[in-house]
Amino acid sequence: MSGLDLTLEPEAVAVRRLEVITGEVGRRRWSPEAKARILAEAAEPGAVVSAVARRHGLRPQQVFAWRREARRGELVLPGDGHPMFAAVVAAPEPETRPDDTGAIGAEVVVEMGKVRLRIGPEVTPSRLAALVAALRAAG
Repeated sequence: MSGLDLTLEPEAVAVRRLEVITGEVGRRRWSPEAKARILAEAAEPGAVVSAVARRHGLRPQQVFAWRREARRGELVLPGDGHPMFAAVVAAPEPETRPDDTGAIGAEVVVEMGKVRLRIGPEVTPSRLAALVAALRAAG
């Protein structure tokens, strides 16, 4: 066994990076409220998911996974029952003549989730409100 070094002392190596872990180690549990806050922060215009994840001690993959689960309906986020935003497209009103039926006078398109509801100009405002309420209750 000539030339073979059998010492137990390792060779000194310079440390390039040292990570100190404080607090609990292991799998963390995130409340639905915390997930909602983080997802809302990541959805802000100009937000960078990796930066948001780093601020919260997460990996970007976790934020993307929560986002995917929320889109599929697998992750139920708390809310007040109202959509967070609604896209509104304004178009010039067509020339309509006043009538005494109380109709709205223009076509209205309501989109909630994957449902698009087109409501004709002959529908009264009270009927429109009832249709929107029924759509909201179904969603």
